[in-house]
Order: sequence, then C-alpha cells, then structure tokens
Amino acid sequence: MENPFFARMWTVMARREPESIKRLRRENLAGLSGRVLEVGAGTGTNFELYPDTVTEVVAVEPERRLAEQALQAAAAAPVRVTVSTDTVERFSDGEPFDAVVCSLVLCSIDEPDRVVRQLLSLLKPGGELRYLEHVASSGARARLQKIADATLWPRMGGNCHTHRHTEDTIVGAGFEVSHARREWVVPAWVPVPTSEVAIGRAVKP
Repeated sequence: MENPFFARMWTVMARREPESIKRLRRENLAGLSGRVLEVGAGTGTNFELYPDTVTEVVAVEPERRLAEQALQAAAAAPVRVTVSTDTVERFSDGEPFDAVVCSLVLCSIDEPDRVVRQLLSLLKPGGELRYLEHVASSGARARLQKIADATLWPRMGGNCHTHRHTEDTIVGAGFEVSHARREWVVPAWVPVPTSEVAIGRAVKP
C-alpha cells in the first residue's frame, strides 16, 4: 500500500496527538501479556506503552513510509517488536496470539467483517481483542459522518470511514465483548466526524 499524502499527514498528527488519545492508548494496552499482534501500527505510537508482561509484539503496517518509522520506534521500545509490511488480509503466523490490538485502524480496512473474523482465527481460545476505534455516532453527527465518508474524508484520511458500526462487526465475527464504553476525544460540540471513539475488550470464546 502506498499513500504518501496520508503517511505525511499521519506522521504530523502522531507527533501532536492529544493527551485524550494517549490516555486511551495506555488504557487499551494495560494488562496485556504474552504474544500480541498489532494491526495498523502506523508510526509505532503504541510501542512505548506496552507493559513488560508482553513478550513480543508483531506489528503489521503495510504503508512503507509509516513502517520505516515504526521500525525506528521498535528499536527504542521496552518490549520486543517485529514490524511486518504485510497487509492484515495477507498476514499469517504459525503460532496463535494471546491478544490482538487495533487502534484507529478498523475504520480504514476495506472489508472489516472479513478482517475481524481473521483476527479471531489468529487468537488463542480466551485471547483478547483490544480495540480503540472511531465509531458511528447518532443524530446530527451521524449525518456529518455519512457526508464525510461519501466525499473527501476517505481520500484524505487513508481510507478512514467514520460511520462504521465497529462493535457490531466485532460481535458478528464471534467475539464476546467483556468491557466497552464510548468517549469523546474532543468536545462534543466540535464538528469533527472522528470525535467519538469506542474502547473495549472482546474475548475469543
């Protein structure tokens, strides 16, 4: 995947990420252990936040420019991180994972239903999906999201689609959601389609 405009934009955004997102990233990774698959690692923002109970992170990032930065972040991470430039659709690994981490990535995948089912297959029984994702809002913001998704937003945002019912997709794939809530990462009155996120844990039965 080649998206130089988005890679440049995301690099700038990652360096200026608000504390509201950083706090949720830390929460999303808290308590993880064993082998972890991170999908859509971007510049490696999460790497420094993994607890030392994690033995290995396999990070998938198909955009070459972002993967190069993720490799630099991996070298400074407190846990062992391997960066792969495969797409998650093509990724395979001989050993099942204890957890999968998705941070602001399921909004940009072409076939989220298929991909989340694949993530389920890559986990051990009892393994967790940790997710922090843009999700569909309701009311006036839902209308704003639908307009954004039908116009320039996906082209500018690396295929980001803001009006996705991601939690329904996770349950539909066979996961059992154990903890979940929604939060505003910017004030609700600000007309940004990605203001609301869902953070949660889902378990493979």
